[in-house]
Amino acid sequence: MNGMVTVLDKGAVRIHSYMSPADTFHTTTQLIETSARIIAIDAQLLPAYTDEVIAYAKGLGKPLDRLIVTHAHPDHYNGAARFGAPVHALAEVREQIIARGDSKLPTGQVIPVIDFTPDVELVPGTEVIDGVPFVFEAVSGGEAADELLVMLPDQRVLIAQDLVYNDVHLYLGNNDITGWEKAVDALAAESGYDTVLAGHGLPTGPEVYAEVRRYLADARELLGDDGEAYKKAIVDRYPAHVGPFIIDIANRSLFGAGH
Repeated sequence: MNGMVTVLDKGAVRIHSYMSPADTFHTTTQLIETSARIIAIDAQLLPAYTDEVIAYAKGLGKPLDRLIVTHAHPDHYNGAARFGAPVHALAEVREQIIARGDSKLPTGQVIPVIDFTPDVELVPGTEVIDGVPFVFEAVSGGEAADELLVMLPDQRVLIAQDLVYNDVHLYLGNNDITGWEKAVDALAAESGYDTVLAGHGLPTGPEVYAEVRRYLADARELLGDDGEAYKKAIVDRYPAHVGPFIIDIANRSLFGAGH
C-alpha cells in the first residue's frame, strides 16, 4: 500500500483513516465502520489511491453505504465514481463541484464532471446510523467556500477534514484567512471531542487548532504581493511540513497563472 491507514477503535465505531502519500499532500479518506456498514468521507485525487481505499474498505467485509464529499476540491472528490455508492454532499458543495467542471489530473487524464457529481443532497442535522448519531453541520468560509463538518458525539470524534491540516502546508487559494480563523475558533469551542480527523495528515487532537491558527497568523504576516517570496518564507518557517507544492497551486489563485 502506498498510503497509510490509522485505525481508531471507538467502541460502537471503528475509524479507518487512510492518508495518501506526500505526492498528494497526505489527503485523507475516513472510513467510519459501524456494526453493519461503512460510511466513507471524501475520495482521493488520484485513481490509484482511491482504489487503495476501496480495496481496504472491501477487506472489512461490510457494505459501503455511501461516500460523503465534504467540499468542492478535486483531491476530495475526483475518485467518487470508483466507490460504487451514492455520493452525498451539501447542495452548495454540489453546485460548486458542477461549476468547476471536468477534472484534469497531473498525468493529463481527464475525469468528466458527471463521474463525481454528488447525487444525494445532504441536509445538516443529525442522522442515526446503526445506533450511532452522526451530526452534520455546514460551515461557510475558510479553506473552501463551503464545507461539511461531521461529528460523532458519542465517540468524541470530530471529522473536520479540510477545516484542519495536520503538519501539512495550508491551501490558501480560497483567499479567506479570516473565515478560516473563525471556523477554527468555532471548532476549538466544541467541547467533548478528543479526536480530530484532519483532511490532510494523521488523526490528531484538539491541540491541532492552535497549530492551524498559528500557521494562518504567519500566512497573514508573510503573504504579500509576491507568490514565490511567500512560498519561500512560509516553507522556511515550517520546514517539516509536507506538500510545499500545494502552495504553488494556491498561488495560482492568489496571484495569477504566472506564479
